[in-house]
Amino acid sequence: MEIVEGIGIGLAAVLAALLILFVRRALVTRSGGIIRLSVRVSTILDGRGWSPGFGRFSGEELRWYRMFSFALRPKRVLSRKTLVVERRRLPEGQERLSMPADWVILRCSSQRVPVEIAMARSTVTGFLSWLEAAPPGAASPRLASQDWPAA
Repeated sequence: MEIVEGIGIGLAAVLAALLILFVRRALVTRSGGIIRLSVRVSTILDGRGWSPGFGRFSGEELRWYRMFSFALRPKRVLSRKTLVVERRRLPEGQERLSMPADWVILRCSSQRVPVEIAMARSTVTGFLSWLEAAPPGAASPRLASQDWPAA
């Protein structure tokens, strides 16, 4: 009987963890402005280190939350004022195995720190529109290069 109780407790713990993940996502996404994106959190191995998640636009910020996390706070916050897109590319090598075929990788810098984000090709247009939108008198170049290769 002890084995059955252990299995039952383990199963209950797994179900509780899944429930918490779903409730967390519902709390974070309830106000809308959500996009699906991955952020490269490690550059140790070429083509690896991508973490799936979702981004939420909140005023002047893009808040990125990991997909599989219990934290209610974003893992990374990118400010529109300091974010500059340096280049755009398609997934290469190992990256093609870890993300959908229609995704594009944007190499950006935020406060002079490089950050790579990947999102669906259809989402890139909306993201770039949000990035370029600025209050009157605060216009500044957000795109380092306008001669990107077609993605």
